[in-house]
Amino acid sequence: MATDIQDLLAFVAVVNAGGFREGARLSGKSASSLSDAVRRMEARLGVRLLNRTTRSVVPTEAGARLMERIVPALGEVEAALDVVNDFRDRPSGTLRLNVPVSAARLVLPSIITPFLNIYPDIRLEVITEESFVDMLAAGCDAGIRYDDRLEQDMIAVPIGPRVQRFTTAASPAYLNAHGRPQHPRDLLQHACLRGKFPSGAIPLWEYERDGESIQVDPSGPLIVRIGGAMDLAVQAALDGLGIVFLFEDWLQPYLDSGALEAVLQPWQLSFSGPFLYYPGRRYLPSPLRAFIDFIKANESEIPPRL
Repeated sequence: MATDIQDLLAFVAVVNAGGFREGARLSGKSASSLSDAVRRMEARLGVRLLNRTTRSVVPTEAGARLMERIVPALGEVEAALDVVNDFRDRPSGTLRLNVPVSAARLVLPSIITPFLNIYPDIRLEVITEESFVDMLAAGCDAGIRYDDRLEQDMIAVPIGPRVQRFTTAASPAYLNAHGRPQHPRDLLQHACLRGKFPSGAIPLWEYERDGESIQVDPSGPLIVRIGGAMDLAVQAALDGLGIVFLFEDWLQPYLDSGALEAVLQPWQLSFSGPFLYYPGRRYLPSPLRAFIDFIKANESEIPPRL
C-alpha cells in the first residue's frame, strides 16, 4: 500500500476530533506525529487533505471524499482482523459506543459492570454526543439513539427501559410563590429552564392527554446545552429559579425526596425507550457481538438506573 495504514488512521483521528491536539488526546499519539502522518499522505497523494487555521482543522473536498471511502474500508479491515478473535477462548478488543448523555446516565450504568465482569478482555469506550453524528464516521462500533433518530440502514436492538417519560417539575418553594400550572399553556406565564441542542435548536415541550397533543415554547432565565449541562438546569430548579422538563428517571431522586414536585402529571408524554444500533455488515467485531448477545440475553433483567 503506497500510504501506510497508520497514516490513514492518523488522518481519520484528526478529522474526527476536529484538530491535531484533540486527535492526539483521543488516539494516545502526539500532535506532531499526527501532523507528520498527514503531511506524508498529502505529499504522496499530491493534494491537500486538510485546511488548517489557528482555530480549526477541517477536511478539504478531497479530504472529505477520502473520509467517505476510507472509514468504511478501515472498518472492514478491522472486522476482517477481528475474525481471529473467533479462535480465542473469549472476545477481546475495544468496543466504542456513541451515546447521548441521557443514555450514559440512565441506561448504561446498570449494564456496564456486569458486562465487563463477564468479558474482562473487552475495553469499553463511551463517547457522549448530543449531535446526531454519523456513528461510523466518528469511529464508533455502535450507538444508542431513539427510534425517531435511527438511520434506516442500521440494525436496532432494544436497550434499557422500553417506556420512558418526561416530567415537568419545580421546587415546592417556586410553586408556592408562583402557582402550579394546570394546563401546559400555563407554562407560558412561568419561568422555564430550557435545553438547547448543539445545532442551536431548542426543543419544544410536548404534552398529551385524552388524545390531545400540545407543544409549548415557554421562556425563562436559563438555557443550557442538552446533555451534561442539564444538571445546571436541575440545580436551578432545586434552587427555586423555575420549572424544568426532563426525563422522569433523571429527576426521580429529587421527586422522591420532595426537593422537586411534579406538575402537569396527567399530561405526561410517554415514548419508546432507546435502541442500540449498529451497521448490518456480515462480520461484527467480537466485542460488539458479545455486547449485543449480552443485551438480548439480559433485556428483561436490567432495570433502569434511578
